[in-house]
Amino acid sequence: MAEDDFRRWERELESDAQDERPSGGRGLVIAAGLTATACAAVIALGDVPLGTAGLVLSSVILLLWRIGM
Repeated sequence: MAEDDFRRWERELESDAQDERPSGGRGLVIAAGLTATACAAVIALGDVPLGTAGLVLSSVILLLWRIGM
């Protein structure tokens, strides 16, 4: 059920209110690091087009996720 707007505004005005949802930033950084490492390894093993495509695709996905699409 949807929360009423008044309570949402009250919570925004409270100075000691903490955000209810945890940030997913740490997991995102780990996933991005692992993806970049794997693609760099693929490039180092000689398959440059596949590694480059993986880096570009993962960058686009992370960018779209970050902006909320």
